[in-house]
Amino acid sequence: MGEENKIDQSAVATTVSEGIKYNFLEDFLVKPLDPVIVKKEFKTPVSKGESTDESGTTAEDYDEVATEVKEVESDYREGVVLKVSERYKQWMADEKVGQYPINVGDIVVFRATAGRYFDLFKDSLMLKSYDILAVKQND
Repeated sequence: MGEENKIDQSAVATTVSEGIKYNFLEDFLVKPLDPVIVKKEFKTPVSKGESTDESGTTAEDYDEVATEVKEVESDYREGVVLKVSERYKQWMADEKVGQYPINVGDIVVFRATAGRYFDLFKDSLMLKSYDILAVKQND
């Protein structure tokens, strides 16, 4: 995607966030982005044909393995933070705690199976802080 087509996710998320009339106590509200496609190797056995032993039992022989590279969806997803949990904000305000800021507009990484759908806001997920594995660095 060219620079002229890039959307400032932070600005869009901030505008959207201001329109959401909910404050979330424990969870982050996240808008999942398109699935990330990765290349993975898959190994499949290759048949050498059937063989029969002395007792007459027939079996398929698999002595070799073929490797195939496929493009598949990653086990992880990216999403834009739309709302930060109130508990997290309170935790961040505590001076004794290290600073690991997650803000509205940040792109975060989480397992594709994490979170639960929040049907009061279209196409969004509720994620616990421990579901968020990383915050994407700016390019």
